[in-house]
Amino acid sequence: MTLLLSVPPSYALSAMAEEGKDASNEALDGIDRDRVTEWLGDRVGGLETPLTFARISGGRSNLTFSVTDAAGARWALRRPPLGKTLGSAHDMGRESKVISALAETEVPVPRVIGHCDDDSVNGAPFYVMDWVEGPILRSQAEASIFDEQQRSEIGRRVVETLSTIHAVDPDAVGLGDLGKKTDYAARQLHRWQGQWEKSKTDELPVVDEVHRRLAERIPEQRDATIVHGDYRLDNMILTPTGEVAAVVDWELSTLGDPMADVGMLIVYWAEQGDDLIPLIDPATRAPGFQSREQVREIYAGASGRDLSEVDYFVALAYWKLAIILQGVFKRFSAGGYGDAAEGFEGFENVIGGLAEAASDAIDQLD
Repeated sequence: MTLLLSVPPSYALSAMAEEGKDASNEALDGIDRDRVTEWLGDRVGGLETPLTFARISGGRSNLTFSVTDAAGARWALRRPPLGKTLGSAHDMGRESKVISALAETEVPVPRVIGHCDDDSVNGAPFYVMDWVEGPILRSQAEASIFDEQQRSEIGRRVVETLSTIHAVDPDAVGLGDLGKKTDYAARQLHRWQGQWEKSKTDELPVVDEVHRRLAERIPEQRDATIVHGDYRLDNMILTPTGEVAAVVDWELSTLGDPMADVGMLIVYWAEQGDDLIPLIDPATRAPGFQSREQVREIYAGASGRDLSEVDYFVALAYWKLAIILQGVFKRFSAGGYGDAAEGFEGFENVIGGLAEAASDAIDQLD
């Protein structure tokens, strides 16, 4: 079975709908207007109040808000979902640290304005970064703003940018303590099985079975690099000419095996003719984008790395996505996204389908 889905991005800083605008004094879930205004005013010279806040729709993990001052200057604010969260995936300090460190490298990221770990300001830690303007390609319709040749160039840039991320020396940029450098796959299996136990709302034996099978055949880890953790086309903002303006959504970043990012990218890289269970129609199905096999070839050429074990990480990516979506679904059910309900229909079926896809992918390793 070929099952791909395009999970709504945790955030995107432009080209997205805004909901719940706080143009008046009306409350907006996740924002303490007065205290955040005071906090930002201490860090941005010439800030003109009042500020307008708007929830960015589409996010299904950490929450993102646009912040606009009276003069039209704009920023993006990131905070955890409302209510109880699971694990380090919602660690605002970690996420802002990674982006700040990468600002000094060739990896395109937004500039961080500041990080706040004082819950009294906004009810939870948050950070603010520059607003990056440009298209985000989540569907074939959105990809149609570029012609076929441009889409081919964008596809190549996506893969080459991943190689650029993996070429960064974590120690040299102050990220040597971001995570353990060894035993990445084993750590991921332990972490996400634990998340499954905390977030499951029903028994799904295939998730446990895939965990067992993956644990039995962990490949040798050859490298330790920065791992984005959720690398895909719709987690980047482009320029109007198709250059990569910013890679976003670093909430799952750590140190580990770079093949994990390659496997995740392959899972998300839908091809024409795929049997999909999508939440949206993935942009990479549009003519011009490379095949998954070409994605492998481009990455191997750009990085010089051996991809002989990447299929293991394809299976791991399917399994991990099933558990991530289960956590998202549980938070939604508990009100962790406020009144936002769009995009959660049929999540239970998608979670089961992803777990089955992981099992099928392991079968291909035998």
